[in-house]
Amino acid sequence: MRRLRIAVTAALGTVLATIVTPAPAAAQDIEETTPIYSYADAIREDVFVEAPMDSDKDGQSDRIAIQIMRPKETDSGLKTPVVMEPSPYYRAPGTQGEAPYGFARWYDEFFVPRGYTVIEAEMQGTSRSAGCPTTGDAEDTTSIKAVVDWLNGRAKGFYAGGSEAVASWSTGAVGMVGVSYNGTLPNAVAATGVDGLKTIVPIAAISSWYDYTRDAGIAYQGGWGSRYPEYLANYVASAAAKTRCADFIKSLGDNAGDDSWDYTPFWAERDYKPSVDKVKASVLLVHGMEDWNVKLRHGVAWWNLLQQRDVPRKIWLHRSAHIDPVSARPDEWKRVMHRWMDHWLFGMNNGIMDEPMADIQRPDGSWEAHRSWPDAGARTVRLNFGPAAPGVAGTLQAARPAASSQTFTDNRTQSETTAMADYAVAAPNRLVYVTPELTQAARMSGTPKVNVTVRSNTASAPLTALLVDYGPGTAFSVQDMSPEELVNQECSLADIERKTGCAAPFVSRAEAVTAKVITRGAIDLKNRSSLTSGTPLVPGETYTASWELHGKDYVVPAGHRIGLVLMANNRTYISVDQAAGALTVSLDGSSLDIPVVGGRIS
Repeated sequence: MRRLRIAVTAALGTVLATIVTPAPAAAQDIEETTPIYSYADAIREDVFVEAPMDSDKDGQSDRIAIQIMRPKETDSGLKTPVVMEPSPYYRAPGTQGEAPYGFARWYDEFFVPRGYTVIEAEMQGTSRSAGCPTTGDAEDTTSIKAVVDWLNGRAKGFYAGGSEAVASWSTGAVGMVGVSYNGTLPNAVAATGVDGLKTIVPIAAISSWYDYTRDAGIAYQGGWGSRYPEYLANYVASAAAKTRCADFIKSLGDNAGDDSWDYTPFWAERDYKPSVDKVKASVLLVHGMEDWNVKLRHGVAWWNLLQQRDVPRKIWLHRSAHIDPVSARPDEWKRVMHRWMDHWLFGMNNGIMDEPMADIQRPDGSWEAHRSWPDAGARTVRLNFGPAAPGVAGTLQAARPAASSQTFTDNRTQSETTAMADYAVAAPNRLVYVTPELTQAARMSGTPKVNVTVRSNTASAPLTALLVDYGPGTAFSVQDMSPEELVNQECSLADIERKTGCAAPFVSRAEAVTAKVITRGAIDLKNRSSLTSGTPLVPGETYTASWELHGKDYVVPAGHRIGLVLMANNRTYISVDQAAGALTVSLDGSSLDIPVVGGRIS
């Protein structure tokens, strides 16, 4: 097959040119803590910190339960910094009583012998803490900030018997770490600018609860669009909080705005990004590039804001989903965490900040070190939507095409697999645009954006974009497939009986291909101009809309094509809009912006 060429190119050497190998520091220059304190003899105690709020309106300040493990030498003058994991999950949901888990992770065994104190802090309204859980509101944040204040002598703490507890053993330096909600709380507390919080390690963490539940005006599929803040508060609430906070928890669902999915004041109160100017802590950010729970947009948005403000930072982007990196790369993760905490909490000169800023995992499991992320060499390439050409139903091209349009009709049951199928053939329920086969690898580093000029025949229209890596596969025809294979490929029973063309991917092709979603993103076109106030469409009127897909770092190999698939409803990604109809896309006003290292694709 003849390979067309787009003047948009980077050799693989350029694509990966920013990979760097850190130079090992001389052994005598490295400072680090060593395990010289007894773990078995460590002091274990519970304290209840008084927070400056009364979230359950019982007339008393909420008291926040914390579990502490510290070297025994802290009772005879040793002062230590603190590694803290805050969480709403320390009581296993569905269990009886309020007994917390009790140091189930690796932090205590690792850090306490090295002269740290480790604390597990129980968010308000959960486990043994007083108050009502608020699903990301300021009171969640205040409950954990109060612990930092106590460690710095600015808040009171008490033992269970009522006597006052003073953290005389604390240096006041705190590092927070956690995964998911446990990592979201460090983001939230750092955004208050509290003194004493020296560093945070947010892993798979939320930066905006609106972005966790909605994508540009439409809820994600499943429970995210159905009173989600109420659901989560009920999930984490202690037995006592479920009773005393029942009305308040219900109000979280009432105020979530599921009728419009707009960005309301309710969600603005749960967005930490506007307060990023207050962040004084360094940040070691970790996120999975296949995390479709807390989606990568959270890490990317937070990271970009930190970068604009030159906050000291490092980033890990791994190829797994919603996980703790200790399960994916345990030895290296512990090494980095050790040196990170030593530097930021003990002030040790160990060279951690001289190492490359970004660690990125590739699909084969290998890791690359880069000086920056997104890569400093990435430049936005605009690929315009183009008409059909030999072998493709639509093209991505550098030149702006002549005025023309393409139309598709929503199919509420269409899957992504079906939508991506067979880019050579026009299909009634999606549009597809592809580049020529790449003559050289292209590395995307950052956040792609889709721009469309479109008109709808209904007043309501979701629009989903899939960025796809189309690669060579094994040619076959539908006649070669077994009934079981056809079922797996979503063919109908009639198709199976006829053994002829169906909506299955890659069938009846002279040259089969593979299709992999690189990333995706959606918009409700009513929110094309504003997330805070949607405006219904006028059927037949033309609109322009732009929306970001979730950012990523991805290498499209030579011989593959970059594809952009448009569908309306995507039942595996967003809530289904029953009113969606037909959409007509103007090619001469529609494009894909993709950040490519070297600024060229060929």
